Amino acid sequence: MDRVAAVPLAELLDERRYLLDVACWMLGSTGAAEGVVDETYRRWYGLPDAARGRIEVPRSWLAKTAGGICLGRLTGPGRVDDTDGAAGPADRLRTAERPAATLLVDRARHGVRVARPHPVTAYQHDVLARAVREACAAQDGELLASLLAPDATALFDGGGKVRALAGPVHGCRQVAASLLTLLALRPRTTLTAHSVNGRTGLVARYDHQVAAVISLAVTDQRITRISIVLNPDKLRLWNHPPSSHGAPERPSPRSDGRL
Repeated sequence: MDRVAAVPLAELLDERRYLLDVACWMLGSTGAAEGVVDETYRRWYGLPDAARGRIEVPRSWLAKTAGGICLGRLTGPGRVDDTDGAAGPADRLRTAERPAATLLVDRARHGVRVARPHPVTAYQHDVLARAVREACAAQDGELLASLLAPDATALFDGGGKVRALAGPVHGCRQVAASLLTLLALRPRTTLTAHSVNGRTGLVARYDHQVAAVISLAVTDQRITRISIVLNPDKLRLWNHPPSSHGAPERPSPRSDGRL
């Protein structure tokens, strides 16, 4: 698990909007601002976990970094900004993700060897998903942990575009704590049950915009994996579905949490 604690969904989105406003004000272009914010988060995730953990006010660090990138673009083509502490190879994140993926595969293979899982019916899955929603709405960590398998895993897909947890979270209590923090129902935040991958999942909205899509994997009456899509690029179709003469159908993330 990333050493930096989970962040409430409202804070993640407000932070990204703030950075976009700063970059757009400095560069005068929405498209250029998107590129600056993406680069800002790449630098954030390029930092070692320990370095990120020492940053007391991440929003200030991100704003300073975004401003430095903007200045670099304004003062000369091709100039690389060296904002203090901001630079860091993005490959570190990809390298960290690969070992995490390998670990998950190894655990999955081990699970296949030691036990044959018992699938649940669509109704049973629906009951569990709605119980998760109620536990999150009530901020009831004990209830939520009881719905999870002891070795449950949560995967946060921020795509490097929001300050989500970079690595998987393991263990029912750790998963419950991170999910409750992310889905704290602050003003303008809602959480509803919704069809995801053909079974009941959860959709979190902030200011009426879809901000997270959550799919659940269930085995033996317990939730074994929670996949949370936070990447704004992957959520665009949820917020802007293709127009049609009939009622638009929301897209669903794949079982691995990707759209």
